[in-house]
Amino acid sequence: MSEASARQDGRSRGHGFRHVALKVTDVAVSKTFYQTWFDMAVVWEPDAGTVYMSSGIDNLALHQMADGDRPARPPDGQALDHLGFVVDSPDSVDRLYRRVVDAGVTVVRPPTRHRDGSYSFYLADPDAIVIQVLYEPRISAVRVSTAT
Repeated sequence: MSEASARQDGRSRGHGFRHVALKVTDVAVSKTFYQTWFDMAVVWEPDAGTVYMSSGIDNLALHQMADGDRPARPPDGQALDHLGFVVDSPDSVDRLYRRVVDAGVTVVRPPTRHRDGSYSFYLADPDAIVIQVLYEPRISAVRVSTAT
């Protein structure tokens, strides 16, 4: 472990949420959704029920949900509150919002400015997983390198 990744108390320092795995009802439909709206590229498809995608910085795994796998869901339809995709500017939020609306994708909440200076809207993926498209001044300005 490098000094840069170690904390004074000996625990590892995290690098953020860089990987999320979702169970979905139709891998092919979800794959197209995340390619279309979030520029996620397929990295590996080991079988028809699994696809691994990447933005170059973040990774998303989609796993086919079997009928018996369907988790008990709360009344609002999902156990996960939402995922967030960070964008570089409020204009990026607005541009994606207009594209989503024009395509008839379900909008959960329209663009809103928040008290902390952030700006976002929420949409739903094909499995009704809520996604926040977020400009947040403190983290949107951070540039993450893909260099190794």
